[in-house]
Amino acid sequence: MDSRESELKLIYLLFDLFILNFSIIFIACLRFGLQADQLNAIGNYFLQGNLAWMITYFAFSKRNLYLRDGYFNRVKRIAKRTVFFLLITSVLGFLMMPKFYSRSFLLEYTATFLVCKLIFYYFLYLYLQYKRKMGLNTQRVLIVGYNKTTQLLQQIVDGNPLMGYKFCGFLTRKAPKSDDIIGRPDELAMLVEAMNIQLVFIAVSFTSSENNTKEYLDICNRMGIRVRFIPDNQRWFKSRMNMESVGSLAVFNPQEIPLDDIAARISKRAFDILFSSLTIVFLLSWLLPIMAIIIKLNSKGPVFFVQNRTGMNNRDFPCIKFRSMAPNKNADQMQATKNDNRVTSVGRFMRKTNIDELPQFFNVLWGQMSVVGPRPHMLKHTKEYSALIDTYMTRHYVKPGITGWAQVNGYRGETDELWKMEKRVAYDREYMENWSLWWDVVIIWQTVFSPKSRENAF
Repeated sequence: MDSRESELKLIYLLFDLFILNFSIIFIACLRFGLQADQLNAIGNYFLQGNLAWMITYFAFSKRNLYLRDGYFNRVKRIAKRTVFFLLITSVLGFLMMPKFYSRSFLLEYTATFLVCKLIFYYFLYLYLQYKRKMGLNTQRVLIVGYNKTTQLLQQIVDGNPLMGYKFCGFLTRKAPKSDDIIGRPDELAMLVEAMNIQLVFIAVSFTSSENNTKEYLDICNRMGIRVRFIPDNQRWFKSRMNMESVGSLAVFNPQEIPLDDIAARISKRAFDILFSSLTIVFLLSWLLPIMAIIIKLNSKGPVFFVQNRTGMNNRDFPCIKFRSMAPNKNADQMQATKNDNRVTSVGRFMRKTNIDELPQFFNVLWGQMSVVGPRPHMLKHTKEYSALIDTYMTRHYVKPGITGWAQVNGYRGETDELWKMEKRVAYDREYMENWSLWWDVVIIWQTVFSPKSRENAF
């Protein structure tokens, strides 16, 4: 499985290539004004420059990916890598474009590249530090255990704001030796809730008889919190398969699902953007105004019903639907039931045909939902069922969907008996644990054409 490190490598590479190509264009404009007779030469510089940087990047990526201190340590590493890039691009330039090769042009755009990189990463570093300090777009992290390995993990987290982690403290049975020790491991559940934690690293010792990893994992699963185990014997794990890494530390994911892989997430997100964009342009662009008129003529109230629901990583988001009920004060407390007198005549048709869910394609486009995934529930239901079903919160490890595996198997609508929600959660977990892009396509097809998907719709 791809690790957090793979994600950061891709992000840094894209940043670097953007800056490199900007530098080439900038110097070319100054030197040649992008004259037609120079375009062939400039194209060759693009080719050899990008190729040289990718060779350089993957030769040095691990040494420049994570830092244990601040920005200025990165300056030295960027400079070293740029010197290596200059050597590689000189060789490639001589081999690939002997007719056009210009040392002065190469030196000028490399110098520009270096200066732009230093400026860009300096402001990026400040911006990400600010975001982390303000708690914006960050995952709040607790570390269970206090030893050299977990202290190194803290240094890596604190020194690399691009990771998007905010270290909140250690939990340990030992007497406090640091201000960062905020409690004991048996206080894990309380502190996760009190501090709004999204990720827990747990130190694992395979030689100790005091491991409580199963207990900690059960707590985190019950609360919908992601977990990573950190083996204290790092050398033994370095060569093992299916490991993630955070800097120089090997970690493993006991809750692993296919969508933890960055390539899987990118392909699913690309599909979501494409599918939702096509739906909005070719369907909602003309259906939305028609439905708005029909809804307004049928009953008083707004066209859309917007309700906060639980999304990925337990974050609330405003879920949009066409309004299918008369406005009422119980909308956030009561599910629709069979023969519910709150449902309008038009609303009953929309719910039966799933038309009321179509505005959620805007939620998909905005990145709050996916086309396929576990259905988002009311906040009241999240609170209720998380106390009744141990694995309920694990369904929030992925984005909620407009449709899902549970829905096409008939588990939708009212959950007046606990077993119905248990079956829905079981189908959601099956989907998460066995996801594939092709399965998403099959579920969409079944949503539209299978009668079973419309069972219990009222």
